[in-house]
Amino acid sequence: MTDVRTDSKPTGLLHQLTRFVLVGGFCALVDSGLYWLLLQAGTWLHLAKALSFIAGTTTAYFLNRRFTFADAADRGAAQAGGFAVLYTVTFFVNVGTNALMLALLPTFRWEVALSWVIAQAVGTGINFVLLRTVVFRR
Repeated sequence: MTDVRTDSKPTGLLHQLTRFVLVGGFCALVDSGLYWLLLQAGTWLHLAKALSFIAGTTTAYFLNRRFTFADAADRGAAQAGGFAVLYTVTFFVNVGTNALMLALLPTFRWEVALSWVIAQAVGTGINFVLLRTVVFRR
């Protein structure tokens, strides 16, 4: 049986998008902060990217579920499973985009940072649309 949270009124697209951006900004700080720490510790670049993505993603799930899509139907394990599938795909898109940008961009001071930003932008676009329409739908 599907339960719908009744403690809040439905939120519109702009409201959800605003919250998604705020939550995403915080999660990006978690992701990038851990990424840079791992790089400074000498971790292999692609492993650092993967670990930081997982940390940012885990944070994103709980915050988006609580604040961005709070009026979504609570489907329990199916919802968490849908999130896991989406973020598994996004993981490969994110890490792959990061690696592709590192391979394509010329070597310069901010090459790693720009690659990270581009990978985040691609993943964020995919995530908002699919979180709103599939994972956290009403």
